[in-house]
Amino acid sequence: MNMHSLPPSALRGEGMTSQRARDRLAAKLMEEGITDKRVIEVIRNLARHHFIDQALHSRAYENTALPIGHGQTISQPYIVARMSQALIEHGIPDRVLEVGTGSGYQAAVLAALVPQVYTVERIEELLRQARRRFRQLGITNLRSKHDDGKLGWPEEAPFDAIILTAAGDSIPLQLLNQLRPGGVLVAPVGSPSQQMLLRLRMGEDGDFTQEELGSVSFVPLLGGIG
Repeated sequence: MNMHSLPPSALRGEGMTSQRARDRLAAKLMEEGITDKRVIEVIRNLARHHFIDQALHSRAYENTALPIGHGQTISQPYIVARMSQALIEHGIPDRVLEVGTGSGYQAAVLAALVPQVYTVERIEELLRQARRRFRQLGITNLRSKHDDGKLGWPEEAPFDAIILTAAGDSIPLQLLNQLRPGGVLVAPVGSPSQQMLLRLRMGEDGDFTQEELGSVSFVPLLGGIG
């Protein structure tokens, strides 16, 4: 799904969920340093209120994380934009693996930016809800799987890019092994009290270079399925 071809159902809203509310959010993200116009336009056009409970719709376009149940959150729009920008900054990857589907919002943003998204979620109910949203929005370039995200999606590897939406003490080796030479991985790493957003780039020789992109706060990266 390209950002210029979002279906009308993705654009509806009124009051606190209107296009004007989305425009204000986009302006705020630019003020906070998001410079990629492709990312800004996707967030401006994608209805975040579709990805949260109706009781929270009035807060959908605040620049804040919100609860989605099961101890999980929909990430702050700035963080979604920052991670998306970091992923495509040096070129659009063809195939992206997302670990932690959650509400589906980050996956939907990516699906408007890259040709193919693969997303893995360990909590079955969250994935069921996210899949329903993907269908409602007409997203066709996205595949999802109920599994332990730490295992990645080895049957579809290697990937041009990998993004993690939960933080572990380190990046699982199995995920690093699913990145192709020249690929990029964006992930929060650290303890609950001190996390850093990292971007790893894999050289053609298999060695990694690492950049720190700023302090963040994510839910923990857990194994197993639920």
